Amino acid sequence: MRNGGGVTGSILYGTREQVGVGRGLAEFRAGRPVVITGDSETLLCLPVEGINPERLNAFRALCAPTVPRLVLTGRRARSLGLDANGAVAIELGSDVDTATVLALVADAKPAFVFLPQPAGPTASAAVDLVKLAQVLPAVLVADTTTAIAGALEPRIIMVEAKAITRFRTEASQSLTIAGEAHVPLNCNVRARFVVFRDAVGDDPVAVIVGTPDLSKPVPVRIHSACLTGDVFGSRRCDCGDQLRLALARLQEAGGGIILYLAQEGRGVGLANKMRTYKLQDAGLDTVDANTMLGFDDDERDYGVAVRMLQMLGCTRVVLLTNNPAKLDGLAKAGIEIAGRMPLETPINADNRRYLTAKAARAGHQLGHLISSLAEPPAPDGDVARLSP
Repeated sequence: MRNGGGVTGSILYGTREQVGVGRGLAEFRAGRPVVITGDSETLLCLPVEGINPERLNAFRALCAPTVPRLVLTGRRARSLGLDANGAVAIELGSDVDTATVLALVADAKPAFVFLPQPAGPTASAAVDLVKLAQVLPAVLVADTTTAIAGALEPRIIMVEAKAITRFRTEASQSLTIAGEAHVPLNCNVRARFVVFRDAVGDDPVAVIVGTPDLSKPVPVRIHSACLTGDVFGSRRCDCGDQLRLALARLQEAGGGIILYLAQEGRGVGLANKMRTYKLQDAGLDTVDANTMLGFDDDERDYGVAVRMLQMLGCTRVVLLTNNPAKLDGLAKAGIEIAGRMPLETPINADNRRYLTAKAARAGHQLGHLISSLAEPPAPDGDVARLSP
């Protein structure tokens, strides 16, 4: 069989850079090292997720005699009290053990002194890749050369740093429609599910309620997947309530669209969302819990949502949201915002602190929450019913 190249190879495989990032993501999710190449440096990289003494020693052996460094996000560095504008790198001498690494990554107050340096663009790209993989946003790196890296281990994937920075945009442009069907729902809504697929392997879904008139502004809800709230009815958030209220509102309006996106935990992934919950149980609010782990307070990108709307022929919307960032994100991408419809859902004793943080720290427009703060809490954790 002849080795396809040129246009044929690009059609079958995508560009070399896209293939590299896709494979690098798979390696990071599996806990395997990759090599990331930049303009002036080449780094051997290993995600901190799942680190243990054996893995740390194996990485040291792989990159010897180079001393490895731990790269943390700027958010994580600032949560530790450092003055950092971007990712930082900390040299890991032979006396640094696994417990020390994990303390630097996730503990509120590591019990030692360290001297970080700016990480540089290639190491920053490694952090971007580990974020895309939705594992802990920290990575071990070691300087190497392309020649040495290729000789280290034939199974190590090489990824270009510049390709990582372009990947999210290119992934949204890679969207295709994978399948669609009519799905009747228990809430007496008849919907059509249109399943998309992108180069990352995510399957965002457009839930089309009724028959929206695309010649007019279409009611649209952009909803981030929330397993705990949408499926299991978690009382810690308002996600499930917002989803059900959005379905009802679209039915009342005669039609509309819900874009259901794979952005669990405001884009950090399900496992990291559980880690932030644990930090919230210890006293942090939802914003500080994200930044304590090294994430931005909101890691979501709405490029996929914009591309889905464009593919559905929907360019003017009335957005069902309390979040101004969604309005700004769509407007900047060329979607005309004709209006906003609030989604004010019940407040209970378990989600009140979460909703308060969203309003006070993230600017969510929750007027019903402000008025409820003057009222005494509902007894025994009962839901405070508010007009939707």
